[in-house]
Amino acid sequence: MTIISIVVILLAMGAGLYAIDRVPESRNWVLGGLAAIVGLGGLFLAAGSDGAIGYYGGLVLFAIGVLIVFYRMKLAFDEAEKPEHGLADARGSERTKNLVALALVLVGAGTVGFHFLSPWWWTPIASNWGYVDDTIIITFWITGVVFVAIIFFMAYCVYRYRYQEGRRAAYEPENKKMEWWLTGLTTVGVAGMLTPGLFVWDQFVTVPKEAVEFEVLGQQWQFTFRLPGKDGVLGTSDSRNIGPENPFGLNPGDPNGQDDVLVESDELHLPIDKPVKVLNRSIDVLHSFYVPEFRAKMDMVPGMVTYFWFTPTRTGTFDALCFELCGVGHYAMRARVVVEEESAYQAWLKEQPTFAQSTAQAAKDIGGEFIPVLSQAQADSAERPFTP
Repeated sequence: MTIISIVVILLAMGAGLYAIDRVPESRNWVLGGLAAIVGLGGLFLAAGSDGAIGYYGGLVLFAIGVLIVFYRMKLAFDEAEKPEHGLADARGSERTKNLVALALVLVGAGTVGFHFLSPWWWTPIASNWGYVDDTIIITFWITGVVFVAIIFFMAYCVYRYRYQEGRRAAYEPENKKMEWWLTGLTTVGVAGMLTPGLFVWDQFVTVPKEAVEFEVLGQQWQFTFRLPGKDGVLGTSDSRNIGPENPFGLNPGDPNGQDDVLVESDELHLPIDKPVKVLNRSIDVLHSFYVPEFRAKMDMVPGMVTYFWFTPTRTGTFDALCFELCGVGHYAMRARVVVEEESAYQAWLKEQPTFAQSTAQAAKDIGGEFIPVLSQAQADSAERPFTP
């Protein structure tokens, strides 16, 4: 019904424009309105499609509609600006500029309408970071009001200061009153966008004491995970230790790391309503572990350990994405996060191997013995979490 309503409104606007006999080349504008309908319909088709054909077909329709609209506007302006036109054409040019003002008003109104009617919006939140949504909404309102105000002001200027026979333009290079108003309103708007973010950031980097740590290791092009064992402490790591038998680069001589739980699959489980601190580590290039429903992420920077924290608030299976362009396989760097009850989480955790078990299995597979070695230089340079 939403799409039908928008189409009916646009058709009504086109019919009304066509009915104004005094407007020259009105058919051009009607065709432009029909092209706008094609483009808008393409957007909704792409948004509501579950298959590649509908998605890309809708985007093609949108592109075609936009190109036709711009082409018809170009024809109208070219016709209005021909120097050999007489008074009648000058009046036609004035009417064309009036139509430009009307078009600007429709752009502003259409933008607001599409924002509220759009099928695209955030995924339902599944963490404690509703503050992030609130901050983004505040930014939307401030920038949206400014955008619409500028569009309407442009429409007013196009109409108010259009060409009129016998009237000369007035040169006014400065307007102190307007400058003070613009400076003051801009200051209030910027402060309104920045201030909420500062409060949210303070909470974002202040990890609760009861939060349990786990590590996300990023590499081209997969995520793997490490959780603390029974001692509740993650062992230290060093990129120089990474090898086939030690893919996480754990320090073999660190007793805290022997019971660390290693998850080399693309599926991570977390308990619901328990705060967790996510330690992010990369062994090659920039990556970013991001679950849209959690509203929290931090870049993975080679050579350091970054972090963020969140509390899962609803059960389910959520897609994790790499949110930093990391190479040709970036699009395929995905994982799943399963949020479940504590009992189910503990049952899953018991099925995962520890570092000691993995090294013992690796030694058995190669028919030798894996000897823990930790030099003083390695211990001193072990990778630690980065504190912003």
